[in-house]
Amino acid sequence: MRKYFGTDGVRGTVNQDPMTAEFALRLGRAAGHVLTKHLPHKPHILIGKDTRLSGYMIESALCAGLTAQGMNVQLVGPVPTPAVAYLTRSLRADAGVMLSASHNPAGDNGIKFFAADGFKLPDSVELEIEQCLDDLPALPPALEIGKAMRVDDARGRYIEFLKASLPRGLRLDGMKVVVDCANGAAYDVAPRMLRELGCDVVSMFAEPDGYNINHHCGSTYPESMCAKVLEVKADLGLALDGDADRLIACDSKGDVVDGDRVIAILAAHADRHGKLQGGGVVTTLMSNMGLERYLNSIGLDMYRAAVGDRYVLEMMREKGCNLGGEQSGHVIMLDSNTTGDGLMSALQLLCAMKEQGKAIQDMATSMALFPQKLWNIVLPERKDLMADEVIQSLLHDAELELGELGRVSVRMSGTEPKLRVMVEAESESLMLKVGGELTEAIKNHVL
Repeated sequence: MRKYFGTDGVRGTVNQDPMTAEFALRLGRAAGHVLTKHLPHKPHILIGKDTRLSGYMIESALCAGLTAQGMNVQLVGPVPTPAVAYLTRSLRADAGVMLSASHNPAGDNGIKFFAADGFKLPDSVELEIEQCLDDLPALPPALEIGKAMRVDDARGRYIEFLKASLPRGLRLDGMKVVVDCANGAAYDVAPRMLRELGCDVVSMFAEPDGYNINHHCGSTYPESMCAKVLEVKADLGLALDGDADRLIACDSKGDVVDGDRVIAILAAHADRHGKLQGGGVVTTLMSNMGLERYLNSIGLDMYRAAVGDRYVLEMMREKGCNLGGEQSGHVIMLDSNTTGDGLMSALQLLCAMKEQGKAIQDMATSMALFPQKLWNIVLPERKDLMADEVIQSLLHDAELELGELGRVSVRMSGTEPKLRVMVEAESESLMLKVGGELTEAIKNHVL
């Protein structure tokens, strides 16, 4: 059983257990011991962060724990999560860490580890770190502690990595793009990269102050981006989240293009060029049935993984797929990076538009999304209710009522004390009826 690590590292409210300076120091010592005990050389670990005020505190405490245990630390400052995955590989580090709570508000933070290959740590290693937290190892001798150093050109390295993913010589001149940086980790990288490629860039929410990350902006609040696209007559809108590992776009008409539609466009484009592997894509239980029907109509399969990009990635490697993602905007392109990358997704969308000479609303036009809604039931404490017999019975009844006209999914949040109920159906009235009744019945049982 996991005590601290969720589906995306350790996460919580700052200055509340476990997201305290004391815990970060202990975690640094435990991780430093587990990650380096078999290495034949002086180990190096890279730390990146987003723009939260608490990043300074958590970074300092974690760095202290890691260096105390004998690791050398490379500090790259505010960069997107996918930049940490890339830089860990590029700088030949033995591990990487990203300090971020993704799309959560500024009062939260998180600690997420990457292995030397840029992939997230296996569950077994995270469990070993947790066990080590309860029985910390002895400290090394005084002159065997590690040192910390800053990497000043991390953002520039990441920008060049992103640009190298495009076809040689391709530029984006003449394309007008609105980019909402969520006052987060991509506040500098995103507009700079797009301008270097020739885009006319209108930048929004790119002035982080430590407090305003994700505050009514970014991928969870795309309304401002959509309005700005209409105002300035842009070709495309791009909304990132706080750590820029997810993307929600909008077309020139101001209509949202979510992760499902992004996957549809990228899959069709890659398949047209013979670059889609595995005969399809990997999505999650939350992805719309309309995406599945569209992919099947063009001869592609869709595999559903559990919610969470780590599970998408696991199934991608199992099925031999190089494209997968989530409706929320995490899109993984294994040919380019080892984790979801909002800026990489944005570049590939722009590339598809440029090469096909089409507006984004004219791509994947036969994809019709089913009406879908997510209900969140806030629980007094975080506990797994999926084995509850009453909930399973209620779920079974809802599935029978929907039949082949829809789908229902009930799951525990991987990061919050919430039970998430998702229902989709061919008609909105049926979706609202089944979802509302199921949610109310579950609430009456658990609250």
